[in-house]
Amino acid sequence: MEDLDLTAQATLDCPMRLPNDADAPTVRAYLMALVREVWRRGEGFSGKRPFGNSSWESDVYYALGRVGLIRATFDADGELLDVDEDAGNVLILAAIDQLSEGGA
Repeated sequence: MEDLDLTAQATLDCPMRLPNDADAPTVRAYLMALVREVWRRGEGFSGKRPFGNSSWESDVYYALGRVGLIRATFDADGELLDVDEDAGNVLILAAIDQLSEGGA
């Protein structure tokens, strides 16, 4: 459990590629911006395009892959080609749990 807590913390602290649609420097800030957007838009919130683009999950997978928290491959220009979304989802859910427990 302690390993997952440390990994969740590393996930929250993971730097995001800038610019991104949430203008978030870290995964923590990105998740907080996502929660704010859900609240602000209410019933009008779009899970497909919360920040206007449909690639919002890829922004987070990209960040996690770049620092080696999940398996990911990139092309010569640094763009994401393939990623282990299942592993990414485990980390993001653990990070959300960490936030909800006040561990952030």
